[in-house]
Amino acid sequence: MLGGMRVEFPCEGLRLVGDLRVPEGDGPHPALVLTGPFTGVRGQVTGRYAERLTARGYVTLAFDHRNWGESDGEPRRHEDPQGKLHDLRAAVSFLRGRPEVDRERIGAVGICLGAGYALKFAAFDPRVKVFAGIAGAYNNPYGMRAGMDYQAALASFTEILERQDQGGPVEYLPAVAAEGEAAMPGEEPFAYYGTDRGASPGWRNEVTRASVLELITVDNMMGADFLSPKPALIVHGVVDRYCSPEGAEEAFKRLSEPKRLVWLDAREHVDLYDVEPYVTQAVDATAEFLHEHL
Repeated sequence: MLGGMRVEFPCEGLRLVGDLRVPEGDGPHPALVLTGPFTGVRGQVTGRYAERLTARGYVTLAFDHRNWGESDGEPRRHEDPQGKLHDLRAAVSFLRGRPEVDRERIGAVGICLGAGYALKFAAFDPRVKVFAGIAGAYNNPYGMRAGMDYQAALASFTEILERQDQGGPVEYLPAVAAEGEAAMPGEEPFAYYGTDRGASPGWRNEVTRASVLELITVDNMMGADFLSPKPALIVHGVVDRYCSPEGAEEAFKRLSEPKRLVWLDAREHVDLYDVEPYVTQAVDATAEFLHEHL
């Protein structure tokens, strides 16, 4: 059943909404929970990878994290790093309760920002047996601090949060813009999210300003230090202006064996969202690794 079944599952009083895909043939099957790009919803990148991986024999769950898409949560379109880890925990609990799933064979797959969350989540949840990251953003404050006036950035976001704490409205900015201010500025992210290419009913071109504070302070890279002895796969484009190849290399270096790093000849970050042959190459590498280790 590659099309997917709409499902709902609870997490800390919130209703999370996802698509459960079950492969053909008799189960129970190994299962994968997927988490994806910053601002992304399940009808975009995670849904594409989930469908392709289900065709390879895996039950998949692509879902909208809290505050995003169809799922509950306030403020809307706000990045909540710890909440996302809790969502992933609840997603695995949901999968382990499904009769189609082999509850002892569950992996975490992340794309873009989701790769960092999947890595950190897999490192600290014994129920998850393998990790795969595709075009990953392995955020950590050390790397972020090196590329900006860090204290000025912290001060600007604290001012926003103070206004909100004192009763002001939640402040937003565009998620993408070809020109001008946005959480993900520039032509490349706009080419995906700002056009029909990435259109999805659950996606809106806005994100809380405070979400950017979360991106520059979260440490998902630390998951690489704690994942062992679980197997890890990193798939990355050789050129990526938004999720640096150097970040993928650092994560790989900090991982212990068994691990594999696969470089694809992609020239843009969003190539691994929906452009061939890169998506097929990423799916092939992921399915091969999962077949060996899950």
